[in-house]
Amino acid sequence: MERPCAWKKYTPQQIEELEDLCRGYKQFLSENKTERLCVKTGIKMAEEAGYVNLETVIAEGRALKAGDKVYAANHGKDLMLVNLGTAPLEQGFNILGAHVDSPRLDLKQNPAFEAGDMAYLDTHYYGGVKSYHWVASPLALVGVICKKDGTTVDINIGDKADDPVFTISDLLIHLSSEQMAKPAKDAVDAEILDVIVGGRPVKFDEDDKDAPKEPVKQMFLDILEEQYDVEEEDFLSAEIEVVPAGPARDMGLDRSMILGYGHDDRVCAYPSMLAQINVTNVERTSITLIVDKEEIGSVGATGMTSRFFENTVAEIMTLAGEDSPLALRRALAHSRMLSSDVSAGFDPGYAGKFETKNAAYMGRGLCFNKYTGSRGKGGSNDADAEYVALVRDIMDEAGVDFQTCELGRVNAGGGGTIAYIMAKYGMNVIDSGVAVLSMHALWEVANKADIYEAYRGYKAFIERA
Repeated sequence: MERPCAWKKYTPQQIEELEDLCRGYKQFLSENKTERLCVKTGIKMAEEAGYVNLETVIAEGRALKAGDKVYAANHGKDLMLVNLGTAPLEQGFNILGAHVDSPRLDLKQNPAFEAGDMAYLDTHYYGGVKSYHWVASPLALVGVICKKDGTTVDINIGDKADDPVFTISDLLIHLSSEQMAKPAKDAVDAEILDVIVGGRPVKFDEDDKDAPKEPVKQMFLDILEEQYDVEEEDFLSAEIEVVPAGPARDMGLDRSMILGYGHDDRVCAYPSMLAQINVTNVERTSITLIVDKEEIGSVGATGMTSRFFENTVAEIMTLAGEDSPLALRRALAHSRMLSSDVSAGFDPGYAGKFETKNAAYMGRGLCFNKYTGSRGKGGSNDADAEYVALVRDIMDEAGVDFQTCELGRVNAGGGGTIAYIMAKYGMNVIDSGVAVLSMHALWEVANKADIYEAYRGYKAFIERA
């Protein structure tokens, strides 16, 4: 049951549609390297499509009816888009879900220090990373600093063409014989992933008793205060992420792929949001859910294990006149979901880690993983056969290229998504998404055909599930 390469069937018009979609996606990927920025842009996309803030609807005491479109945000890191259909809400929803947090380095709360006449920022890695990926590469600082007076300062240094960039140094090859004898996981200690941010001291009189003890660090702090009106203490209430500097780019001489940071999982989030806003009239209410914290277990107030989704659905059902607790439970149980996350693209260089009949191939379309997990499917949601059959029918009817896959060979490793969390409501859920190469590296690779088929598949699911 080998699936064909999706590129073989495209008409010139479809190629044009594909390239237009991917231009928008490259811009989204380049400009939104944190979950906060993804949600901010998602809200802008929704409002331009006629979606209204749910808080406004509640404040005005308005009732909701079929055809209304609302959105809700949670702590600036989660986003839920809802298009109310003509069918009773109790009959369930068609849900697209994805996450927008990506593996990265986070600044510690007390990050700044000086050593060897250079200024550094100390970090703590977030999610599954290989420490050696992060050395000797151009990096950017992106995030927010929240001050005691209630103001929030946006930080984005390193992505513009004329911005300075930052880096983490690597040990030179001439002195690294001991380092290179270590296992890869130990070659670069995570505690020394310190970002170099300066190398110039402030001027001072050597005899001045008040001269700074760390003049290079002081120069960095002085520039920060001058340009952003923040001081060192403000790092205590900051969320600044260290991410690869630079935009997403076309890859390959044929421009068939995209190289960029954060494909996992923005390559699913962007087409999901686009499909949601481009399907205007629906029978079953459609929901697109964009969440945070998947890379560290979906925990916390902005993770999928929070009550944001359930509480927002309850608010909407109340405003639509279906406000009983039982109606809410029935709606959730009757819902259908594509839990979208990236799949491991088959890599011929590491072919032994894949089982070829059940691997995700680049360019063969939207991926469906009946189960994820590790070892004996541990920690996974295992979609039932009836639901898989329904999804197959939807995709075939819409002419969407898709493939089924697993995350590598049995016992080679494993992983999970938010699917099992949503399945606790009793709804049908299956993992789906786009195959990528170099997952969790600074620069990941996705095929444009897969992105296009993902968008088409998400759109078909909203319309037909």
